Amino acid sequence: MAKRRRLTAPDEHELQELEEGFAAKPALNPFEATAAAPPIAKVAGEAASLNGMASVTDRVALAQDQGDASKWRNADQAGLVAQMIPVAEIDQDFIRRDRLVEDDEAMHELRSSILSNGLRAPIEVARTDDGYGLISGFRRLRAFTELSKSIGAFGDIPAFVRSGNAGEAAYVSMVEENEVRADLTHYERGRIAVLAAGQGVFPDVAAAVDVLFAAASKAKRSKVRSFATVHEALGDLLKYPTALTEKGGLQLAAALRDGAQPHLRAALGNGDAADPTAEWNIIQSALTSRASIPRDKTRGGRPQKITRLPNRELENGGVLSAEMSADGMRIELRGREVSVGDLESILKEICRQFE
Repeated sequence: MAKRRRLTAPDEHELQELEEGFAAKPALNPFEATAAAPPIAKVAGEAASLNGMASVTDRVALAQDQGDASKWRNADQAGLVAQMIPVAEIDQDFIRRDRLVEDDEAMHELRSSILSNGLRAPIEVARTDDGYGLISGFRRLRAFTELSKSIGAFGDIPAFVRSGNAGEAAYVSMVEENEVRADLTHYERGRIAVLAAGQGVFPDVAAAVDVLFAAASKAKRSKVRSFATVHEALGDLLKYPTALTEKGGLQLAAALRDGAQPHLRAALGNGDAADPTAEWNIIQSALTSRASIPRDKTRGGRPQKITRLPNRELENGGVLSAEMSADGMRIELRGREVSVGDLESILKEICRQFE
């Protein structure tokens, strides 16, 4: 009979050593929640986790960059991104300007402000075949042009480049800027409406006034049309048109609609006004003398349209101008002495032309 072996229970110290040994080894049970992973697995897991976080961050940044780029392209196409444009490449006469008189003191203040603080608002230009055409910012461009003559840094000017041409939007932009920054005179408003219509931008003067001064009241647009009538009929003869008061301009427009155009043109053409007061006295005198003439009730309405030919400069001095209306024509020579014999020869040539 085999002898049985008696087992003895481990003491407290041995049990503690066994427990410490098991704790130091990874568990064999795959479902054990507290199992310790091998060091290489732990490093790989942490790297994967960090890589995933980096990918999310990169994707967010990339999406934001793409969105910003799209916004920039849209703004650039809309002409809302300022670019540095050489002042020498900008045509100041791209469209007809609405302001006739410039304040030298105000220009000096503008140049000083630009020197001290820089340009606060870019100008507006349109791209052309030869460079750029100025839409708005005439005074700012002029200030940069003058400063560039002595300071090279002003050879380029910040500008919004609009897609375009010299259409309605260009004229509206120019007028709106001047209405806000420096109020136009009544005559200048009427004049720019006539010029814009004359260039074919608008079908007629009334349409030009309605679009260019759309924000103005009905009464104000009516006044602009009255001053447009003055410019159409007398603009080439008035030396101080911007000095016309609102009352004087409306009176003049009413007289023109009443058929006073030939009388006023003769008076202004023969007069030689040295200042605005003298010119208004000539107008008043013409209107007063006309009032004593019996009125032809068959005449009235808008003044007759005057077609003016481009002036011709003569080689030996003098400027020849001519205009034609529905009932006649007028040829004038200034800056050249003409003898009676020369005048006779000219009249003979005219007679021969109409034979």
